[in-house]
Amino acid sequence: MARKQRLIGARLFPADRDEIPNGYLDVTDGCITAIGSMPAPDDFDGETIDLAGKAIYPGFIDAHCHLGMWEDGLDFEGDDGNEDTDPATPQLQAIDAINPYDRCFQEAREAGVTTVITGPGSANPIGGQLCAIQTAGICTDDMILKAPIAMKMALGENPKSTYHGKNQAPVTRMATAAIIRENLRQAQEYDRRLQEAEEDEDAEKPDYDAKCEALLPVVRGELPVHFHAHRLDDILTARRIAKEFGLRYVIVHGTAAHLAADLFADEQIDILCGPLLSDRSKPELRDLTPENPAILQKAGVRIAIVTDHPVIPLPYLGVCTGLAIREGLPREEALKAVTINPARIVGIDDLVGSLTPGKRADLVVFDSDPFTIAAKPVAVMIGGKWVSGERASV
Repeated sequence: MARKQRLIGARLFPADRDEIPNGYLDVTDGCITAIGSMPAPDDFDGETIDLAGKAIYPGFIDAHCHLGMWEDGLDFEGDDGNEDTDPATPQLQAIDAINPYDRCFQEAREAGVTTVITGPGSANPIGGQLCAIQTAGICTDDMILKAPIAMKMALGENPKSTYHGKNQAPVTRMATAAIIRENLRQAQEYDRRLQEAEEDEDAEKPDYDAKCEALLPVVRGELPVHFHAHRLDDILTARRIAKEFGLRYVIVHGTAAHLAADLFADEQIDILCGPLLSDRSKPELRDLTPENPAILQKAGVRIAIVTDHPVIPLPYLGVCTGLAIREGLPREEALKAVTINPARIVGIDDLVGSLTPGKRADLVVFDSDPFTIAAKPVAVMIGGKWVSGERASV
């Protein structure tokens, strides 16, 4: 029998359209089935929950973090984010490293973060495959929304500093870019030989290559690349490589992107901004400013705000968003930056990101402004199930 819930009397912030000052929202078997202004239709035969005086938002989305990859409170034992024994590891899958029992999952969902993009860190020029995962559940396979969702690549200081001490390439930005190019070219050649063997029975099929197999959807334009890049020259290197190989791509961090905001707007390059609460802990963060999201958005760049957890713990995604608002990002755009924008950027907006019939019932209920340090959700729902608040069953 279908489980039906109707939430009434709340202020609704759909994220993809205007707010509804006094509305209702229906949930059936984990999906949103109706939304509108009060009074609600009188033909409903499920449970009705009165949320008068409260506000309902889409579940928050962090489009770049490492949840479950570096486990809370552990050192090497829980460090599964960087396979820094080989600078090119596209065959690695985040789903094989995530520990859903890490207590940071609970802390994230209790703060209203219902979906994250998580995966390898930035030690390697090519780090591996990212995935989209919900923050409630006990089995990674059942929590996945999409895997892989992107290929992680990194430019700048992190690969240099990782391999400098190993007396191994890359120790320069040139070598980092060259390693990425070399692997992409090998994948292109692998693809060419596969197609040739399929079309010509006399052509020899190449031997299986795990790295090339993982990069096939990248060079075919099916899987986007998420380029870790802070400094403007590193961002532009990502742009250069992407143009050379016809890659779909997103810039992660984009710390200095505000210095060329018009360029990124003109070329419709999406940027995942953050972490905003960080200090300038390394030289490539010299241009760090919490105004970055506002400058980019005002120029016409589509942005999302990210924590880079555990750099900034996931529960502070709302605080980071509030900081961006303080520095000039319009509140409506700030809400989009942690809901519908990240969903659209990573390609899961058919599932999450807004209060829209047909999407998963991932939502968060507040009785105060969610983008202040004092805010805490009254309740959180993921997939139609209350996971935080007095109705929570997990």
